[in-house]
Amino acid sequence: MGVFKLTSASTNIHHRRISDLEPGKPLIRIRGVRKSYKSAASEFLALAGIDFDVFPGELIGILGKSGAGKTTLVNMITATDHLTAGEIWVGGVAVHKLRENPAAAWRGKNLGVVYQSFHLIPSLSLIQNVMLAMDFNGNYTPLRSRECALDLLSEMEIAEHAYKLPGDISGGQQQRVAIARALANDPPILVADEPTGRLDSATADTIFSIFEKLCSRGHTILMVSHDPSFFRRYSRVLWIADGKLTDEPQFPVEE
Repeated sequence: MGVFKLTSASTNIHHRRISDLEPGKPLIRIRGVRKSYKSAASEFLALAGIDFDVFPGELIGILGKSGAGKTTLVNMITATDHLTAGEIWVGGVAVHKLRENPAAAWRGKNLGVVYQSFHLIPSLSLIQNVMLAMDFNGNYTPLRSRECALDLLSEMEIAEHAYKLPGDISGGQQQRVAIARALANDPPILVADEPTGRLDSATADTIFSIFEKLCSRGHTILMVSHDPSFFRRYSRVLWIADGKLTDEPQFPVEE
């Protein structure tokens, strides 16, 4: 989807695009990741030593029951929270070492995040929601950004609603807008946290098909879910239970 690429010329490692780094290696490397939360009375271990690699173009399912540590793991990978121990490498960047401001700059250029609850701004039109992501990343130019946003909404087959407010469209359509927004800065990686959790089965299937198409074009997607419906369509499934990866399925899946 290079037509949407709006990259900075900065050479600072925190601002480098993953696509600019050496190819042929795992895109994401997770080593010994632990996350604990302490209180006055006790310590809760949310992640208890996680190790895995993700390669370019994969559609990875991170599956487990509620409270297993799925979202905590995603927060570590996206640098929205700090790990307690271990290492996370995304491209050539040691994500575990990034402080808040460099992490935000790096995340804006390299990751798109799709949430279960959409997180669209209700007072902005659909196209404005997409353009806002470009603005936050320092990529906004009035004509170019509008063209790119319309192209993305067209990719999601929702361009005819571009000037409507989020409240005027369905939940499935809002999730399409959220995906367009996540792609606004042409990130090589998408992280989707329960993106189909609030959708009916037919709409969820449509959203998953969009993810499959994006992976076929070179994007890499990590999808967190406790829904087994798409088990056979992931490139790989990582089961997580009690903060650890396991080979044991955590709920029934179709053979």
